[in-house]
Amino acid sequence: MTSIGVLSGDIVASRDIADKRKLRGAIDTGIERLGQTFDAVGTRFRGDAFQLAVPRIEDTIFAAVLMRASLLEHSPSRRQTWDARIAIGIGEGEVPAPDDFINADGEAFVRSGQGLDALGQGHQRLGLFLPSPQPDLNLLIQFADDIISHWSHNAAEVVRLSLTSDHSQSELAKRLERSQPTINRRLSAARWSLIHAFLEFTRERLEAMK
Repeated sequence: MTSIGVLSGDIVASRDIADKRKLRGAIDTGIERLGQTFDAVGTRFRGDAFQLAVPRIEDTIFAAVLMRASLLEHSPSRRQTWDARIAIGIGEGEVPAPDDFINADGEAFVRSGQGLDALGQGHQRLGLFLPSPQPDLNLLIQFADDIISHWSHNAAEVVRLSLTSDHSQSELAKRLERSQPTINRRLSAARWSLIHAFLEFTRERLEAMK
């Protein structure tokens, strides 16, 4: 059986969010984007939680960062940001059919669910849970997680577009009807060059584990 990745997530401080309908819409939009970008299959449940199966394990950290960027992009303001804890479980399993996702099971699903419980005991919002521990990879994830946790909704929007397109900064500026210096400032604030290098490195490491 091949290995897959499973992302289990829940919204941080969801009880403090008044507009539940908009929040549900933001989660659904993120799930749709992961499906389009990584062929992920998933669902939202309990209003503020979600789970997705990603067929290629090397895409899992990209997918988790895209999901968080998508949620942060929909944040109502700088003071109230929408973010999620996301546990990535890697293990044997199969990507279920969309209409049978509720019955999905297997090593990757169990590992991801247990990982989300572990994240809920601390302040970390992104975790990778593998069959064998990878301390150096986990340390890098902690650094990246800290950066992502401080993104504004404007910075997250530009990162999300950078993750899903090959647009240059000038093209992003035209699309968002902003100046190129503004786009550059937002990418710099998001530490995009470091995040991009982190994503490429972790993708290579995960691909080597296949």
